[in-house]
Amino acid sequence: MESSLTLPIGTTLDRFIMRGQEEFPGATGELSQLLRDLALAAKVVHREVNRAGLAGITGAFGAQNIQGEEQMKLDVAANIRFIRALAKGGEVCAVISEEEENMILTGNHHAKYVVAIDPLDGSSNIDIDGPIGTIFSVYRRLSSPGSEPTREDLLQPGRKQVIAGYILYGSSTMLVYTAGKGVHGFTYEQSLGEFFLSHPMASLPADGKIYSCNEGVSNTFPAKVNEYLSLCKERGYSSRYFGALVADFHRSLLVGGVYLYPATAKAPKGKLRLMLECNALAMIAEQSGGKASDGTQNILDIQPLDFHQRVPFYIGSKKMVDEIESMHRS
Repeated sequence: MESSLTLPIGTTLDRFIMRGQEEFPGATGELSQLLRDLALAAKVVHREVNRAGLAGITGAFGAQNIQGEEQMKLDVAANIRFIRALAKGGEVCAVISEEEENMILTGNHHAKYVVAIDPLDGSSNIDIDGPIGTIFSVYRRLSSPGSEPTREDLLQPGRKQVIAGYILYGSSTMLVYTAGKGVHGFTYEQSLGEFFLSHPMASLPADGKIYSCNEGVSNTFPAKVNEYLSLCKERGYSSRYFGALVADFHRSLLVGGVYLYPATAKAPKGKLRLMLECNALAMIAEQSGGKASDGTQNILDIQPLDFHQRVPFYIGSKKMVDEIESMHRS
């Protein structure tokens, strides 16, 4: 009998990326290197998250981001780590971040790709040791490499993403991504410093029995959304809400369910950012058999007009999102 000490440890992210690259004749490796840069930054943020209390980097930073939301110290640290990794990696010419008002030029004008990123989703969970995450989208630039990047390079609909993914910092740290051929999840093995393939070809169940939303403000939801929530309760569905989009979506990816953040009286256009949060998760949902909508149309078909544009957001099991859309239309 084979000892547990000599059992295979699995496929690393690097090896998986390399095998994937071999499927595309003529691939030159830029996207592979870009993914490695994101994974490296994720490892650094994982370290910071796990030692935040000891290192004195919990709590508020004392400033607000472009959204007018209070920045946490880890928000700022994660933003710096990811932008620095993408700039030094050399494959990205411009970045937009939830923490920055304007497009960030990396100086790599020859690079072919641009990135939209929410460096640390779920900041309110930091000081209570709750789950938090990172969300990222990669697009091929529209302008010619060698020239200065433009706003139009980033203002592309979600259908144009070449890679979409997220990192979840929870009971374990996971990197989940799609390059348009299925969704794959990798779990971080801290002692080896590597992400290992743990969820190949993840499949989001077509239906579910969990709904996730901030019911504390449901009195400001549209009537049709409250009607749907009433149906969920009548059917005996469970309510689960982490307060971190990545964590709530990750649960849906594994066991099914739907996440809702509709327009509210306080946020009549919705709260979540189309480019920085919704597009990436919408692509992952679709690639795994799920769906994402603003209530009337597929999130991936929306043409963004602004880097920080907000939309209502419904994502998860396809049957559940279809039912919400149907109720909106009626």
